[in-house]
Formats: sequence, structure tokens, C-alpha cells
Amino acid sequence: MATEQDSGEFVRGPLGVAERITADGSSPWPVAAGRYRLVGARACPWANRAIITRRLLGLEDAISLGIAGPLHDERSWRFHLDPGGVDPVLGIEYLREAYETAVPGYDGGVTVPAMVDVGSGAVATNSYADLEYDLATQWREHHRPGAPDLWPAAHRDEIESLGEGIFHDVNNGVYKCGFATSQRAYERAYRALWERLDALSERLSTRRFLVGDTITQADVRLWVTLVRFDAVYHGHFKANRHKLTELPVLWAYARDLYGTPGFGDTIDFEQIKQHYYGVHTSVNPSGVVPLGPDPRAGSPRTAARSWAGARSVTAPRPARRPGGGGGGGGACRPSADHPAGRPSAARWRRPGGPDAGTHRVAARAGARCVTMVGDARTNHPPPSRCRAADRGRRGRAGGGHRGRHDAGADGEPW
Repeated sequence: MATEQDSGEFVRGPLGVAERITADGSSPWPVAAGRYRLVGARACPWANRAIITRRLLGLEDAISLGIAGPLHDERSWRFHLDPGGVDPVLGIEYLREAYETAVPGYDGGVTVPAMVDVGSGAVATNSYADLEYDLATQWREHHRPGAPDLWPAAHRDEIESLGEGIFHDVNNGVYKCGFATSQRAYERAYRALWERLDALSERLSTRRFLVGDTITQADVRLWVTLVRFDAVYHGHFKANRHKLTELPVLWAYARDLYGTPGFGDTIDFEQIKQHYYGVHTSVNPSGVVPLGPDPRAGSPRTAARSWAGARSVTAPRPARRPGGGGGGGGACRPSADHPAGRPSAARWRRPGGPDAGTHRVAARAGARCVTMVGDARTNHPPPSRCRAADRGRRGRAGGGHRGRHDAGADGEPW
């Protein structure tokens, strides 16, 4: 998956099956509902990006989901959480088998996400960035009604430019910190990571989402690293200037998305820790998996704004439909971690309006106050007790704070 240069810098390895799945006939693999199985893992942020995208767009019925367990060996990711240790659709124990079906004698990296052609059992592509883009653009015919446009044409250049920096300095940046084998390489990656996170924090201090007024693929890409930050990257990868919970703007932003269907309900913190601490023996030779951080515990201030608190205020998950495109059954707990059925319209609306719940100041930027309202991150007209605005400064509209972070029209979180 990765190599190291003489400088001690971590270098991510090339993709092994970099194909595309398209609707316009421009690739060997055509879009077709029911033909492919997306293989991911709860532990992996790269797979998480594709799983979130599939969920947001409502592609559960068009593309089934297989979940590899958090542990793997030199042979590859394996389905050790499924009954009998095999994927119930593909009938394989190791994901490598699907790569070898696609490329006989395959000796490259076996990565998730991978889209597997169910009929032949061969990997069609493991090009995660292309896969995210194609799910959003080539699979439109199969999107749910009202699905978000994750690559809006008006903002596409901005999303790509922002995503490039997020990839190099944040998504891959934490790996550069964790797998660096020289002090110089580590410090260079560490500084780049925190410079980028500081810049993103500043950007998000004046807006709810990274680009425009809706969720885009840029948010998906950043969030998968943020949600794993305190559990593994802060300690295991030595990205330890601050914890996410100590970064008010990014913490509020991450919790906002966590409460949005498709984000928090794709996360399993235990599998995340089992993978990073149990598989990365060069970083953690003992294989001991830490018990913390506990999302339900900590100081009163932290506990009140925990991930668990974000999830507890969301609506109940929709019931799993028989025969839906879920996550493989058995120990994968698909109905709990990745429900198959599409949510009701109410499920996709954020509970509470801008005046609901208790205002807890999470960050401030000039005359603007970012707060937690229920599980939503929002700007609000300041109540009498809110003192986040700088002295002598006023925002717009009756002395309120500038911008909006409440839900959009009709309460939709996009």
C-alpha cells in the first residue's frame, strides 16, 4: 500500500485496478443497478468516503455493500465478521481473491474501497477518488429523490482545489505523521497537517459547509479524518498538537455532520481502533488496543458535546427492509451500523430550528457565534446570555451574528 523513501517520508502506493464505472460507455464497466458490490471497511477512511457517498445518494438498492473486518494479515482484508468468515454475496474469505480474479497473478496492494463485479467476482476498480466522483455523476439515474449534488458544477473547481489540499495535508497527512521514519519527515508532515487544519478551521468559522451552502464531496473527504482523529490519529499517529474536542470550530462542524444520516451511522469506533492499533505493528508492536477515548465520558463539558450526545438526539434509524442492499448480515451488524432502507423524509431533516434547545457556544469568529443547537451546528440570533461577539461590533440584521448554519429550506440539511 505504501513505501518509504530514504528521507523517511511515507509515500502512498499506486492503485492496482484504476478503472472507471460510467454511464456513457467511456469505460469497460457500465453503470448497472445490482451488478456491483462495494466492498469497504468500517475502519478505513478511504472506504468510509465511498460508503458515505453511497448512503447520501440513496444507492443502497443499486449497489450492495460488503464489509471487511478491521483485522487483516499479509494476504489482505478479510471478511472475518461475516458468518463462516466469507462474504455472503461474493463467497470469498479474502478480498485478494477478487483482485486475482481481475488480474491473474496480482501482486499489488489490496485496498478498500473496491467495486467488485458480482457476476465474475472480479474487482472492477479500487480508484477511490474516481469512484466517489462517478457515484455522484454517472449513477444519477439511480439516486434517491432529493439526493444532494455532491459535485455542483458551479463549485467543482473549488471542490477539487480544496480537496487536493485536504488529501495531501490531512487525509494522507496523518499517515505521513504516523509512518514517518525520520524526525525531519515527521515534523514536516506534522506542520503541514496543522497549518491546513488551522486554515480549514478559519474557513469554517464563517460558514456551515466547506463549499457553498450544501454538503459536497469536500465535506465528506475532510470529515472521515476528523471523526477518527481523537480515537487514533492524535495518539497512534502522533498528530497530537490538539484533540479534535479542543478545536471548537472543527469539533462543532464534525458533530453537525455526525448527526446527518450517512455520516455517523457509518462509523464504528471499536473497529477503527482495532484496525489501527492491531494491524499497524510497526507503530504499535504490542498490538494492545486502548480502551479510550470513551465518547460517553470525560469532563462535563466534553461529555455534553460528545459523539454519543450528537447521535442521541437524532431520529431513530429506519427499519431494515428484507432483501435490501445492506452490509452482509451477521456480526457486521448492518441494521445497526449501516441500515439498508432509505430513510423517511423526516429522517433527513435536522431536528430543531435555530432557536431550539440550549445554546452552547462552541467557537467564535469576530462578530459571529458558532453554537450547538441540539445536534446542529448553527449561527443564531444571540440570546441575551451570548457574549461571543467582540466588544463594540455588531453583525447584520438587528445586532445578530452574520451568516447561517441552521438547516436550509424545509429543514433539509443540504
